[in-house]
Amino acid sequence: MASPRPAPFGSWTSPITTALIVGETVVLGQPSFCAGKILWTESRPSEGGRSVLVRSGADLTPAPFNVRTRVNEYGGGAYLAGPDTVWFSHDGDRRVYALSPGQPPRPVTPAGKMRFADFEFDAARGRLICVREDHNVTGTQAETTLASLPLVTESEGTVLVRGSDFYSTPRLSPDGSRLAWLSWNHPNMPWDGTELRVAEIRPDGSLCEARLVAGGPEESIYQPEWSPDGLLHFVSDRSGFWNIFRERDGRIEALTDRQAEFGRPQWNFCSTTYGFDSAQRIVCLFCERGVWRLGLLDTGTKRLDEIVLPYSEMKSLRTAPGRALFLAGSPGEPEALVLLDLASRRTEVIRRSSASAADAGYLSPAVPIEFPTARGLTAHALYYAPRNRDFSAPAGQLPPLLVDCHGGPTSAATSTLDLETQFWTSRGLAVVDVNYGGSTGYGRAYRERLNGQWGIVDVEDCEAAARHLVERGLADPKRVAIRGGSAGGYTTMRALTRSRVFCAGASYYGIGDLEVLADDYGHKFEWKYSVRLVGPWPERRDLYRERSPVHEADRIVAPVIFFQGLDDVVCPPCQTEIVVDALRKRGAPFAYLAFEKEGHGFRRAETIRRALEAELSFYSRVFGFEPAGGAAPIPFENVPETKALLEEIISSGRILRDGSDRFVLWRAGTGWLRLTVEERDFPFNSSATYRTVTSAENLSPVLASECVRRLAGIRLAEVDEETLAAIASWLEKPPNSGPIHVDP
Repeated sequence: MASPRPAPFGSWTSPITTALIVGETVVLGQPSFCAGKILWTESRPSEGGRSVLVRSGADLTPAPFNVRTRVNEYGGGAYLAGPDTVWFSHDGDRRVYALSPGQPPRPVTPAGKMRFADFEFDAARGRLICVREDHNVTGTQAETTLASLPLVTESEGTVLVRGSDFYSTPRLSPDGSRLAWLSWNHPNMPWDGTELRVAEIRPDGSLCEARLVAGGPEESIYQPEWSPDGLLHFVSDRSGFWNIFRERDGRIEALTDRQAEFGRPQWNFCSTTYGFDSAQRIVCLFCERGVWRLGLLDTGTKRLDEIVLPYSEMKSLRTAPGRALFLAGSPGEPEALVLLDLASRRTEVIRRSSASAADAGYLSPAVPIEFPTARGLTAHALYYAPRNRDFSAPAGQLPPLLVDCHGGPTSAATSTLDLETQFWTSRGLAVVDVNYGGSTGYGRAYRERLNGQWGIVDVEDCEAAARHLVERGLADPKRVAIRGGSAGGYTTMRALTRSRVFCAGASYYGIGDLEVLADDYGHKFEWKYSVRLVGPWPERRDLYRERSPVHEADRIVAPVIFFQGLDDVVCPPCQTEIVVDALRKRGAPFAYLAFEKEGHGFRRAETIRRALEAELSFYSRVFGFEPAGGAAPIPFENVPETKALLEEIISSGRILRDGSDRFVLWRAGTGWLRLTVEERDFPFNSSATYRTVTSAENLSPVLASECVRRLAGIRLAEVDEETLAAIASWLEKPPNSGPIHVDP
C-alpha cells in the first residue's frame, strides 16, 4: 500500500461521492412482525423519495403508491399489518388503502381533506382506530381526533375522542375491552407534557368516560402498551429521565429507575423503545449519556440485564415471542434493520440502509466529547476527524471545521455511520455534531436548558464546541463554518449574527423570522412550540424580534449559502427568502438554491446531490482549497473577484496597516473595518508605526494573501468606538505618513 501523500485539507480525493450517497441508499422505517413475516418501509431517493412497504425483501406497494402520512406534518405510523390485510396511508391523495393478497390496493377512506395515522386493528368490531386530522375546518387549525374507520365501506370515520389539540398511540387492551391513548394541548409539545387516559368500550363501539392514568403539563408520557396479561405500561419522565412504569391495582409503580432515557421525543407516530417478550419480560432500549443500549427487564424482580450489541444507536423496537426487531447503527455501520434472537442473543441483518461498502480507511468514527460551555455548564457533541488513507495533513496546517447543529431543536445527533458526514471528513474537513442544551438523551433538565433560551444556549454551545477543538489544535480557527437544517438552520443564521467564531454558514430550510412563525404558522404541530423556547406570544414579541436573524441581518458579515424546498410547509420558503432579501439589499455575500418538489427534508436524489456538491464548492471558495474534481458552480451574489475588491478598497479610501503585519484597517463609508491576520483582535495603538497603503504591492505577501483569502469570505468586523476615536486622532496628526514598500 502506498504511503499517504500530503495534500491541503479539503482537496483530498474521496470514493464517497454524491452518486454513492444517493444511488445505493434508502431510509428505513417502521419495522413490524406479522404472521411470521417481517415488514418495513423504505424511502428511496432513486424513486423521488417514494416510500415503499416491503415484506421479507419483496415490495408490497406498487408505484405510484407512497406509504406516507402527513399528520402533524412529520407523519409516522403510515401502515398497519393485519393477519390477511395491510392498511396504509397513500401520500398522493391522503387516503387509506387496504391491500390484500392478489388484489390491487382498495380505498377505505374517500377523497378529501382528511389525514390518518397511527392505526390500531379492532378485530372484534371490524374496524381500525386511528388518529385523524381534519383539514376541512376553515379559518383555524386542523382538528385532530381519535376516530374509527369501518373496513367494508369507504368512510371518513366516526369520532371516538375529541377536545384536545393532539392525540397519539391509541392502544387496545388484549381482550379488546379498553382503549388507552395519549393527548396533549398547546403550547406543550409531547416531550413537555402529555396525558395518558383509558376508557372502557361500549357494545356499540363508543367510549365510556375516560380516566386519567398519568401525566400532566409538566410530565411527558410516552408509548402506552398493554402487557399480555392486561396491565398498562408506559414511559414517564417524572423522575427527570424517561423510565418505564406500569399501573397495577390502581397504583403506579416504576419498573426502572435509572438516569437513562427509555423514551424518545415523539416527533413521529409509532416511535417505540420497548415491547413484551412475555408478561414476565420486556425487551427495551435505553440511552445513557447519548449511547443507546438494549436490555431485558424482568417485570417481577425489576432486574434489567443488558445484552451487549455492536450498536450505539437503536430505535423502532418491535417484539415477538423470542425475537426482537429494531433499527440499529454504529460509528462503523450505517443504519440497518436487525433481528435479534433472544435465546442465543445472535443478530441477523435483514436490510441495510446502504448497500455501499465504504473502505474503513476512508471512514471517521464518531468520538463523543464533553466540553465546557457558558454558565459553568458542560455540553456534548460527536467529533469526526478528517480521515483518508491516501492523504495526510501538510506540515503546520490544521483542518477546516464544520459545526453541525441538529434540527428539532428537541432532537439529538446520532453516532450511526452517515455517508454525508463521511463525505466531508474523507475530503479533509473535520466535523463536530453538537448536542447543544435542549437535546435529548441526557434527561429532562438538559432538555429544558433551551426553554426561554432558544437562539442563545444553542449558539453558545456550538461556539463552545468549536473553541474546544481549536484550543486542542484540532481545527483551524480561521476556517470554521456552522451548518444545520430546520431549527439547526435557525441556529446557523442566529450564530452568524452573534458570533465571531464562524467564518461561513450553510442553512437548510431554516427559520429567519420568529415573529412570522408565531403569528401565522400554518403547521399546527409546532404552532406554539416557541412559547416554551422563546416566551409567551404575543406578550413577549420583543424577544421574538430580538432573536430573529432577519432583524439582525446587518450583523451577518460571513458568507452564507441557503438551501430551501419550495413545497416546505414546516419552514416555508419565505423564512429563508426574507433573510436572502435582506442580505441582497446590503450587498452581503450569499448563495441561494431553491428546489421544486421538495419539502421539509430533501428526498430526491438529484436534490441531495446538487446540495452537497454546491456546499462543498462554497466551502472551497471560503476556506481557500481546490476540491478534487473541481468546484461545482454556485449562484454566489455580491462576491466580486478578491483582487479587484482589494484594489477597489485601496483606491476608494485610506488603508492603514500596522508595522507587525497583524491587521489592516480601511474606511468603509463613514466607518472603519478591520481585517486581522489572526483570529483574535489587536488593539489600535496610536503611538505605533502605521503606514498608508496606496497599492496592493505595499502589503507584505503574508498580509496580502490573508487579505485576499479573507475577502473571499468577507470576514470583517466593525471597529469599536474607542478605536474609531483613536484612528480619528491619529489621522489629524499621524506620526508618519506616505506609502512604504515592504520587502518580502
